Amino acid sequence: MSTVTLSRPRYDRWIAGVCSGLARRFGVRPGTVRLVAVLSCLLPGPQVLAYVVLWVVMPRDPA
Repeated sequence: MSTVTLSRPRYDRWIAGVCSGLARRFGVRPGTVRLVAVLSCLLPGPQVLAYVVLWVVMPRDPA
């Protein structure tokens, strides 16, 4: 059984690759994760802060 680690891809990314990395890790389409992220920004809460934290914490894919 292979596990996919949580990392930001070098390709298939729009801003920082956070949504694409999360989608790959959990086995869903990146467009779905991006849509949920954008819609969640309409709700009150620290969604943008969480995105920035993931951007800093998630490593990039190795070259």
